[in-house]
Amino acid sequence: MQPVLWVLAFACTYPAVAYALTAAYAMNAKRGKGALAASLGGVFALGAALGWILSRLAQPPLSWIVWDVVVWLPSWWAVRTRIRRAREAGEGQTARAIGQALRQAVLHTVLLSGAILFCIPFAWLVVTSLKEDEDMSKFPPVWIPRQQVTVSIHGKECGVSTLKQDGQTLKVATLEELETGEHRVQVLEPPERRGEVLLVPGSQLQKVRVFAPKWENYWDALRFLPPETNYGLVFLWNTLFLSILSIIGTVLSSSLVAFAFSRLRWPGRDIWFVVLLATMMVPGAVTMLPVFVIFRALGWVDTLRPLWVPAFFGSAFNIFLLRQFFMTIPMDLEDAAKIDGCSYFGIYWRIMLPLIKPALAAVTIWTFMGAWNNFMGPLIYISSPEKMPLAYALQLFQSQHGGEPGMLMAAATMVMLPVLVLFFFTQRYFIEGVTLTGIKG
Repeated sequence: MQPVLWVLAFACTYPAVAYALTAAYAMNAKRGKGALAASLGGVFALGAALGWILSRLAQPPLSWIVWDVVVWLPSWWAVRTRIRRAREAGEGQTARAIGQALRQAVLHTVLLSGAILFCIPFAWLVVTSLKEDEDMSKFPPVWIPRQQVTVSIHGKECGVSTLKQDGQTLKVATLEELETGEHRVQVLEPPERRGEVLLVPGSQLQKVRVFAPKWENYWDALRFLPPETNYGLVFLWNTLFLSILSIIGTVLSSSLVAFAFSRLRWPGRDIWFVVLLATMMVPGAVTMLPVFVIFRALGWVDTLRPLWVPAFFGSAFNIFLLRQFFMTIPMDLEDAAKIDGCSYFGIYWRIMLPLIKPALAAVTIWTFMGAWNNFMGPLIYISSPEKMPLAYALQLFQSQHGGEPGMLMAAATMVMLPVLVLFFFTQRYFIEGVTLTGIKG
């Protein structure tokens, strides 16, 4: 619940400050330049003082909000002062330009703050997948992955640490860690003591660590998978197989039904469309058991069929989305095709589908993401490891290696990365498919 509260706090901060500044600006509109300059300086000084005090008392992300407001509030005040002076001097065009720039700056600041908040969990996931085990549970979190420097001594990799002894700082390499907690170390620096072997308590050693991502976590995550999975390629193939068939089935069935609801006239069409939309209000838990009984009677349990066959029976939401797109296409195109002797299926395949590519792209992306992240379906129907998709395999990996967060986060990153890459390159179609749905032609 706390992350939601912080997001709401960020979202409410800016309007509150904007209204406060607008009121202050209205009160100071008739004051002279000296008074405005003095008030502006006072705002900067007071904001900096309050920001320093509150940031010392508060923990992130509250301190981030404080400094955000401290920086943004005086900037707003300064620009508003410039607008007032431009209006007094008769520079109406300049004042409007500055006002528009100010609104854009505020809008982008709000959006950037929200984007940063929502990106923090993903950044933490990636950083954690590259950290050593000792940095996993530290607070505040370690955002820069580091590893201990090592040197090779007699063919053995030894960690480098620093040791303070007799007022002198030594750089040593740990040769052996004894059961008593003491470490046998060899001096590396200074040169005059190089080669000395000392026995010191482990608490006196400070590891020498540098920025070095631990890429071995990704290889270890694949290496610890069952041998029959071929380093996870079996899971990947099952997921791709389900995703491709789900996309084909969903796009074909939903577009056909949507075409019939939008372009064909038949008795009871509107009533059946309302019934179709009503099925969206039925929770999935209600139909889970009856569907399982049907698939068990068909002998499809522990197969991939229950995960992709339902895609060929359409989806209420996708049908609604495509129907809205079909309804934006002028009837003149369909009438011209009928005059040329084109059949209804030809109109659907040759004319309608090419005109709704943004909607088809959006449906394809949603279907792919749903099939890629599907966990409940494999949990119910699949019991053989060689038939599991990635989402279910990740859960099994977590149950076996939950005590190794580095490998677990590396596995989660590898599972999530294809979806992020797909959305990054196809977000234009995703947004178009949603925004253009409501356009009425």
